[in-house]
Amino acid sequence: MADLKQEVKPDEQQNYVIQNLLQQTQDKFQTMSDQITTRIDEMGTRVDDLEKNISDLMTQAGVEGADK
Repeated sequence: MADLKQEVKPDEQQNYVIQNLLQQTQDKFQTMSDQITTRIDEMGTRVDDLEKNISDLMTQAGVEGADK
C-alpha cells in the first residue's frame, strides 16, 4: 500500500506542475494579447489623427476632394 501512495504522489506532482505551467502560459498569452490589442487601438487613433491632419492641410491648400 505504501508503494501505491508513492506512485500516486509523483503523478499528482506532475499534474500540478503541468497545470501550473499551462496556467502561466495562458496568462502570458493573455497579457501579450491585451498588449497587442492596446497597440492596435493606439495605432488606429494615430491613423485617424493623421488622416484628419492631412484633410485639414488639403483644405488649407485648397485641394479639391479634401472631404473624402
